[in-house]
Amino acid sequence: MTKQLILASASPRRREILSMAGYRFTVLSPDVDERAPGLAPDVLVQELSRRKAAAALSSPNDVILAADTMVALDDKILGKPADAADAVQMLRALSGRTHAVYTGFTISDKNTAVTQAVAAHVTMREITGEEIDAYVATGSPLDKAGAYGIQEAAGMFVQSLQGDYYSIMGLPICPVSVLLRDTFGITPDLQKGYYHE
Repeated sequence: MTKQLILASASPRRREILSMAGYRFTVLSPDVDERAPGLAPDVLVQELSRRKAAAALSSPNDVILAADTMVALDDKILGKPADAADAVQMLRALSGRTHAVYTGFTISDKNTAVTQAVAAHVTMREITGEEIDAYVATGSPLDKAGAYGIQEAAGMFVQSLQGDYYSIMGLPICPVSVLLRDTFGITPDLQKGYYHE
Protein backbone atom coordinates (compact mmCIF):
# COMPACT_ATOMS: atom_id res chain seq x y z
CA MET A 1 0.00 0.00 0.00
CA THR A 2 1.06 3.57 -0.65
CA LYS A 3 2.44 5.37 2.36
CA GLN A 4 0.61 8.50 3.43
CA LEU A 5 2.73 11.42 4.65
CA ILE A 6 1.05 13.41 7.41
CA LEU A 7 2.39 16.70 8.70
CA ALA A 8 1.44 16.87 12.37
CA SER A 9 1.59 20.65 12.66
CA ALA A 10 -0.65 23.68 12.39
CA SER A 11 2.27 25.84 11.25
CA PRO A 12 1.72 27.49 7.87
CA ARG A 13 5.51 27.85 7.54
CA ARG A 14 6.03 24.09 7.80
CA ARG A 15 3.28 23.47 5.25
CA GLU A 16 4.91 25.96 2.90
CA ILE A 17 8.39 24.42 3.20
CA LEU A 18 7.16 20.85 2.74
CA SER A 19 4.96 21.78 -0.19
CA MET A 20 7.70 23.86 -1.82
CA ALA A 21 9.98 20.81 -1.64
CA GLY A 22 7.46 18.82 -3.67
CA TYR A 23 5.86 16.57 -1.05
CA ARG A 24 2.26 15.46 -1.16
CA PHE A 25 0.84 15.31 2.35
CA THR A 26 -2.14 15.90 4.58
CA VAL A 27 -2.19 18.08 7.66
CA LEU A 28 -3.21 17.04 11.14
CA SER A 29 -2.78 19.16 14.23
CA PRO A 30 -2.69 16.93 17.33
CA ASP A 31 -3.32 18.38 20.75
CA VAL A 32 -0.48 17.44 23.09
CA ASP A 33 0.75 18.47 26.51
CA GLU A 34 3.69 20.81 25.86
CA ARG A 35 4.78 21.01 29.48
CA ALA A 36 8.19 19.51 30.20
CA PRO A 37 9.88 21.61 32.87
CA GLY A 38 13.61 21.43 33.35
CA LEU A 39 14.56 20.20 29.88
CA ALA A 40 17.21 22.01 27.86
CA PRO A 41 15.80 23.62 24.68
CA ASP A 42 17.42 21.12 22.28
CA VAL A 43 16.06 18.21 24.31
CA LEU A 44 12.65 19.82 24.76
CA VAL A 45 11.99 20.36 21.04
CA GLN A 46 12.78 16.70 20.40
CA GLU A 47 10.49 15.53 23.20
CA LEU A 48 7.60 17.69 21.98
CA SER A 49 8.05 16.50 18.39
CA ARG A 50 7.91 12.88 19.63
CA ARG A 51 4.68 13.60 21.51
CA LYS A 52 3.08 15.20 18.45
CA ALA A 53 4.12 12.32 16.20
CA ALA A 54 2.79 9.71 18.62
CA ALA A 55 -0.53 11.55 18.94
CA ALA A 56 -0.96 11.75 15.16
CA LEU A 57 -0.13 8.14 14.26
CA SER A 58 -3.28 6.10 13.64
CA SER A 59 -2.99 4.07 10.44
CA PRO A 60 -0.29 1.49 9.61
CA ASN A 61 0.22 3.29 6.29
CA ASP A 62 0.87 6.66 7.91
CA VAL A 63 4.27 8.32 8.01
CA ILE A 64 4.12 11.17 10.49
CA LEU A 65 6.32 14.25 10.41
CA ALA A 66 6.13 16.39 13.54
CA ALA A 67 8.30 19.31 14.60
CA ASP A 68 8.73 21.88 17.32
CA THR A 69 10.80 25.08 17.29
CA MET A 70 12.08 27.19 20.17
CA VAL A 71 14.17 30.31 20.52
CA ALA A 72 16.64 30.52 23.40
CA LEU A 73 18.54 33.56 24.62
CA ASP A 74 21.16 32.85 27.29
CA ASP A 75 19.49 29.43 27.78
CA LYS A 76 16.14 31.09 28.53
CA ILE A 77 13.39 29.77 26.27
CA LEU A 78 11.38 32.39 24.41
CA GLY A 79 8.15 30.76 23.29
CA LYS A 80 5.24 32.40 21.53
CA PRO A 81 4.49 35.76 23.14
CA ALA A 82 1.44 35.97 25.37
CA ASP A 83 0.44 39.34 23.90
CA ALA A 84 1.82 42.39 22.08
CA ALA A 85 3.61 43.71 25.17
CA ASP A 86 5.34 40.36 25.62
CA ALA A 87 6.38 40.41 21.94
CA VAL A 88 7.89 43.87 22.40
CA GLN A 89 9.88 42.65 25.43
CA MET A 90 11.20 39.63 23.51
CA LEU A 91 12.31 41.71 20.54
CA ARG A 92 14.01 44.23 22.82
CA ALA A 93 15.87 41.36 24.48
CA LEU A 94 16.97 39.94 21.10
CA SER A 95 18.07 43.34 19.73
CA GLY A 96 21.84 43.48 19.17
CA ARG A 97 22.33 39.94 20.48
CA THR A 98 22.92 36.43 19.20
CA HIS A 99 20.37 33.77 20.09
CA ALA A 100 19.84 30.10 19.30
CA VAL A 101 16.93 28.58 17.42
CA TYR A 102 16.29 24.87 17.97
CA THR A 103 14.01 22.76 15.82
CA GLY A 104 13.36 19.17 16.77
CA PHE A 105 11.57 16.82 14.43
CA THR A 106 10.30 13.28 14.54
CA ILE A 107 9.45 11.08 11.56
CA SER A 108 7.65 7.89 12.45
CA ASP A 109 5.52 5.03 11.20
CA LYS A 110 4.18 1.94 12.95
CA ASN A 111 7.65 0.35 13.13
CA THR A 112 10.22 3.14 13.25
CA ALA A 113 10.65 6.55 14.84
CA VAL A 114 13.60 8.87 14.25
CA THR A 115 14.06 12.10 16.19
CA GLN A 116 16.68 14.77 15.59
CA ALA A 117 17.36 18.37 16.57
CA VAL A 118 18.95 21.12 14.48
CA ALA A 119 20.40 24.30 15.97
CA ALA A 120 21.02 27.64 14.30
CA HIS A 121 22.39 30.89 15.68
CA VAL A 122 20.92 34.23 14.70
CA THR A 123 22.46 37.63 15.35
CA MET A 124 20.10 40.58 15.36
CA ARG A 125 21.23 44.12 14.64
CA GLU A 126 20.20 46.86 17.03
CA ILE A 127 16.46 47.30 16.46
CA THR A 128 14.89 50.66 17.20
CA GLY A 129 11.85 51.00 19.40
CA GLU A 130 9.90 52.36 16.47
CA GLU A 131 10.79 49.32 14.34
CA ILE A 132 9.76 46.94 17.11
CA ASP A 133 6.44 48.73 17.65
CA ALA A 134 5.69 48.78 13.92
CA TYR A 135 6.47 45.07 13.51
CA VAL A 136 4.46 44.05 16.57
CA ALA A 137 1.53 46.16 15.33
CA THR A 138 1.26 43.86 12.29
CA GLY A 139 0.25 41.01 14.63
CA SER A 140 2.72 38.70 12.91
CA PRO A 141 4.97 38.07 15.94
CA LEU A 142 2.17 36.73 18.11
CA ASP A 143 2.17 33.18 16.74
CA LYS A 144 5.94 32.74 16.49
CA ALA A 145 8.57 31.52 18.92
CA GLY A 146 10.78 34.44 19.89
CA ALA A 147 8.20 36.87 18.45
CA TYR A 148 9.61 37.00 14.93
CA GLY A 149 9.55 35.24 11.58
CA ILE A 150 12.83 35.38 9.67
CA GLN A 151 10.98 34.97 6.36
CA GLU A 152 8.86 38.07 7.00
CA ALA A 153 9.57 41.73 7.69
CA ALA A 154 11.69 40.75 10.69
CA GLY A 155 14.26 39.42 8.24
CA MET A 156 15.53 42.99 8.00
CA PHE A 157 16.59 42.74 11.67
CA VAL A 158 18.82 39.71 11.04
CA GLN A 159 22.45 40.72 10.73
CA SER A 160 23.81 37.20 10.29
CA LEU A 161 22.99 33.56 10.85
CA GLN A 162 24.88 30.33 11.25
CA GLY A 163 23.08 27.10 10.48
CA ASP A 164 20.03 25.93 8.59
CA TYR A 165 17.77 28.79 7.45
CA TYR A 166 14.77 26.48 7.09
CA SER A 167 15.17 25.21 10.65
CA ILE A 168 14.73 28.80 11.80
CA MET A 169 11.46 28.87 9.83
CA GLY A 170 10.45 25.65 11.60
CA LEU A 171 11.40 22.69 9.39
CA PRO A 172 14.98 21.76 8.41
CA ILE A 173 14.05 20.34 5.01
CA CYS A 174 17.50 18.95 4.15
CA PRO A 175 17.78 16.34 6.96
CA VAL A 176 14.01 15.76 6.82
CA SER A 177 14.12 14.91 3.11
CA VAL A 178 17.07 12.54 3.56
CA LEU A 179 15.28 10.65 6.33
CA LEU A 180 12.01 10.51 4.42
CA ARG A 181 13.84 9.02 1.44
CA ASP A 182 16.32 6.68 3.11
CA THR A 183 14.32 5.43 6.08
CA PHE A 184 10.68 5.76 5.05
CA GLY A 185 10.79 5.49 1.24
CA ILE A 186 9.03 8.80 0.59
CA THR A 187 10.32 11.10 -2.14
CA PRO A 188 8.95 14.39 -3.46
CA ASP A 189 7.43 15.07 -6.85
CA LEU A 190 9.07 18.34 -7.83
CA GLN A 191 6.60 18.78 -10.68
CA LYS A 192 3.45 18.30 -8.62
CA GLY A 193 4.23 19.29 -5.06
CA TYR A 194 1.18 20.28 -3.06
CA TYR A 195 -0.56 19.51 0.19
CA HIS A 196 -4.09 18.55 1.21
CA GLU A 197 -5.90 19.73 4.30
